[in-house]
Amino acid sequence: MTQLNLFGGDRQTLINDVSGKFVLMPDWLDPTTATQWFDTLRAEIPWYGGRRVMYEREVDVPRLRAHFAADDAALHPLLHEAIDRVARAIGAPFNSVGLNLYRDRHDSVAPHNDKLADLVRGQPIVLLSLGDTRSMTIRAKRPPRRVLHVELAAGSLLLMDWTSQLHYDHSIPKQREAVGPRISIAFRVRPPRQ
Repeated sequence: MTQLNLFGGDRQTLINDVSGKFVLMPDWLDPTTATQWFDTLRAEIPWYGGRRVMYEREVDVPRLRAHFAADDAALHPLLHEAIDRVARAIGAPFNSVGLNLYRDRHDSVAPHNDKLADLVRGQPIVLLSLGDTRSMTIRAKRPPRRVLHVELAAGSLLLMDWTSQLHYDHSIPKQREAVGPRISIAFRVRPPRQ
């Protein structure tokens, strides 16, 4: 198991081989802007909870969520700006933004990969972190089961290429120690609606 302390520097390639590509940009967004974006989105996004069946029982989803298409009339102006800035930085035509609000150490997301049928083949998934630092676990699906623990601080941007979703799961585990709230913004390229 590899623990990575990835603060500082402009761009850090975590994985780049036939199994996929993960690139971390730890200081992509300056601290003042990251704090302003966090405060605004936490207060002004219409967050929702939900329930789902897991482990043969219905449970609360352990975080709050929101989702918008880039052309959604309800899209917050700040998210317009975020999509624009991330699209220019990465060079991808992002048209979908999903948000997760992890309220405290109990909120999490289980190991998963993005559903490739819902994404345009070859386009990346990019995550922007705001708020408190949380650790993401990236785990290979097949032996050798490479495992990375990546600290996602406020203002960091993590790029996962399309192929990586075939070979790796990623998660935000519950924490043992107290931690403040964090917002993750996921930028994706979805196929045109039929």
